[in-house]
Amino acid sequence: MKRGKRISVALASTFLSLFSISQLYQNTHHQAGAEGLEEAEWIASSRSWIERKTCQWFGFCGITHLNRSKWVNKSHRKDGDAAQAALTDEHLLDFSEFWTSGKSRPEDWSDDERALREIPKYVLDHAPLMHLFSGEKFWPCDIADHLIHTTPHLNYTPIQAKSDHPNLTDLDELNEFGYSVYLQSDDNVEERPAWLSGESNVPTKSGGRYDDDGWEQHPGGDGSIDDDPTDDYDTWYEAGIGDIKEKGGERPDPTALVDATPTDTPEGEEVVYEDGSGAPIDHEPRMIRRTLDWTAGKKHHSPGGRSDAPAVLVTIDKGDGVVDAFWFFFYSYNLGNVVLNVRFGNHVGDWEHTVVRFHHGKPKAVFFSEHSFGEAYAWDAVEKIGKRPVGYIATGTHAMYATPGTHSYILPWGLLHDITDRGPLWDPALNVHSYTYDYQNDTLRSSTKTPHAPIEWFYFVGHWGDKFYPLSDPRQYRFAGQYHYVNGPYGPRFKNLGRKKVCQGNGDCIIKEFVGGRRAKRWTGAGEGEEISPEDIARLGLE
Repeated sequence: MKRGKRISVALASTFLSLFSISQLYQNTHHQAGAEGLEEAEWIASSRSWIERKTCQWFGFCGITHLNRSKWVNKSHRKDGDAAQAALTDEHLLDFSEFWTSGKSRPEDWSDDERALREIPKYVLDHAPLMHLFSGEKFWPCDIADHLIHTTPHLNYTPIQAKSDHPNLTDLDELNEFGYSVYLQSDDNVEERPAWLSGESNVPTKSGGRYDDDGWEQHPGGDGSIDDDPTDDYDTWYEAGIGDIKEKGGERPDPTALVDATPTDTPEGEEVVYEDGSGAPIDHEPRMIRRTLDWTAGKKHHSPGGRSDAPAVLVTIDKGDGVVDAFWFFFYSYNLGNVVLNVRFGNHVGDWEHTVVRFHHGKPKAVFFSEHSFGEAYAWDAVEKIGKRPVGYIATGTHAMYATPGTHSYILPWGLLHDITDRGPLWDPALNVHSYTYDYQNDTLRSSTKTPHAPIEWFYFVGHWGDKFYPLSDPRQYRFAGQYHYVNGPYGPRFKNLGRKKVCQGNGDCIIKEFVGGRRAKRWTGAGEGEEISPEDIARLGLE
């Protein structure tokens, strides 16, 4: 009896808390994002009059859908578990041929054409290293694999048969249907099909871990560094002419008759709004400073592991010596965060990115994408392993941060937050398909390093996941303006690649000189140009 009473009290408490937050949100916000544009149709999809009115009047949409047992077919759940258990290396497909199916012929390139396709050595020398979360459930994925498990839909209507999957060289042919094409999962994602998790793509172990003991006693452990703060912003802070509105910028497209697509194209999370708060952390990062030269012809151990899920590198010359290196990471599923035991912000398909800005070959700033916003840091501010910046990828949402810890956003009191830690260290440079891009002419070229990489997938103008589920779908609900399932994202082409500043948005771009309120700590035992010391090899487990 007492147990039943406690459950009832807990449910009532959760209901009242969500109701209060929903009312607070409705009184201070209007429904925004791509989903909000279809508000009337979305609510009308419900077959329940009570549900429709509760949604309209109180902002409580789909409260009966919190019953998770209705999200899945139990027999399918068992089948999915069996399939997951049976998944072995023999069943995994090799997608390398998909990534060498490009139509470019390197033997026909002129010297001038080849020069346009070169990836500068300094870009790879300063490639980022990323810590995935130790308890991650949805790891990096290959877009070639993603296409096999999805079917193009025009909104909610299939365009072609499930057996007729697009590939990396013909995905752009779907553009004839416009911007409302969605690559919808062939499976119920709540049944967690094996391909969705990317478990086979967990980075291989480098065998090491950071030795954090005695940090403050290590030379430089107090956070002091010898470098002067960045003082040449004027030469690189703003470069180029900016991208067009269609691709996330603010410059009008002289060839377009109308604005064909929303200009706000965050990493698949239109549920997140521009007025989000900053990202506090719970402790200072610990830094490691040593130098690895990845292209000097000598064999070095990578401190990070290789993932079978390839990264995508796009380098862009902005003029006046400024080059931006965009590193894109793809996941087949974004697991949203939990507020008061209710999850928000799930979506199929997830593109995230980090940018390193160079000026005359020297790194100046790093940008980490975080939902619809992000943060930029001066090069000296971020953690590094040798010449390479280190970032942290949040569990589920895959938002990227400069530090491990807890990072609040959107809702007050830290109710909605990301978590990062020093999980598996991923070296995206070990498996990358690289391109150069002329943003003014919208011309993508496969690089001399991966000359046969296809380019057609890049020009796909649709969404890389499902359209946000209607209110009639038992998996969908909305409270405080936040949906359980939101739209899948647009691809890299719509991430404001021609941005003048290193930040993704078109407004002010604050480049932080400090991480967590202090200068970033860095190991000083190894100097520029030195090889890895035996102590570093032992500490990182690279024997």
